[in-house]
Amino acid sequence: MANRDILHGTDSSSLENPRGFWATVHLDPTLLVLLLMLMGGGLFVLYSGADRNIDVVKAQGIRLGIAFVVMVVLAQLDPAVFRRWAPLFYTLGLVALVAVLLVGVGAKGAQRWLAVPGLPRFQPSEYMKLVVPMMAAWYLSRHYLPPRLRHLAVGMAIVLVPMAMIVKQPDLGTSLLVGMAGIFVVFFAGISWKLIAAFFALVSVSAPVMWMYGMRDYQKQRVLTMLDPQSDPLGAGWNIIQSKTAIGSGGYDGKGWLHGTQSRLEFLPESHTDFIVAVLAEEFGFVGMLVLLTVYFLIILRCLHIAVSAQDSFSRLLAGALTMTFFIYIFVNIGMVSGMLPVVGVPLPLVSYGGTSGVTLMAAFGVLMSIHTHRRMICS
Repeated sequence: MANRDILHGTDSSSLENPRGFWATVHLDPTLLVLLLMLMGGGLFVLYSGADRNIDVVKAQGIRLGIAFVVMVVLAQLDPAVFRRWAPLFYTLGLVALVAVLLVGVGAKGAQRWLAVPGLPRFQPSEYMKLVVPMMAAWYLSRHYLPPRLRHLAVGMAIVLVPMAMIVKQPDLGTSLLVGMAGIFVVFFAGISWKLIAAFFALVSVSAPVMWMYGMRDYQKQRVLTMLDPQSDPLGAGWNIIQSKTAIGSGGYDGKGWLHGTQSRLEFLPESHTDFIVAVLAEEFGFVGMLVLLTVYFLIILRCLHIAVSAQDSFSRLLAGALTMTFFIYIFVNIGMVSGMLPVVGVPLPLVSYGGTSGVTLMAAFGVLMSIHTHRRMICS
């Protein structure tokens, strides 16, 4: 039987929106409170990580405010709007990625930004973190689920094309996040475990080829540094060594807010961006990390509930993929700061200093709230 929208074909007169204040404003109160807790705590830690620079905190507050508005606006839209316009959003994203490769703005050896007159420069690859799973969900939800092999091939092409274009910038970290967001949609569509096993086997077999021909020298160095940071303790291994020292020195309850020596004495690099979790661990210890991870866990749990309770295939696939992408953010950042993964420049969600990633994440939460609050009740 086709896995179709369960309301498709139902007479509109038999449907009504759930009542209540939060349904009226299309916001989920549980998720909203958890996000505000996370952002507020992030600003608290950022003040210390930025060496008590209140201007950095104010700038981050403004960015989070803009991201919050984006979330609220997207939450007002019916999921049908995202489904209807997904192909156009995706096409515009591909055009922007092509423009980056041709006329993009470069910085630190990478060409990842577009500068449009009258607008602040932006990074189209961040936009694709939201659009790629939306497009993949749109395509797969139009067919029988679980998908047939030819539909899987098209779904993977939807994911791999922008992923390859982002790798060319080069931006391996973002390309992996975009790729994972799309692959989660394919996974949630119901593919067999045999295909999943075959996929991982293919990745394993192709790893040596990617190492020899697909990875740049600095990317190889990141992997080697992860495996043995002591091989170059004053060079490539410095960041990881100092980060692990900060995390370990925090102990059970930390050294106290504003009393972290690694960040205060500038041993810890990028202490207000990618490595901010090391600041938190040093100053608040195991207890602080436990609180942070608990908030993240509750956010993910709530988002999974939204995904499971979604009423159509498109919404379920998209909500599930966005939730797992948020998890990947957390996993990769904490993994690289603790030396378990190579450093790939992935920020800690809604805690690290930065604007574009925060807007993208809050936009994703806006879509999730839209999916949850626009559910319709079938009346008898």
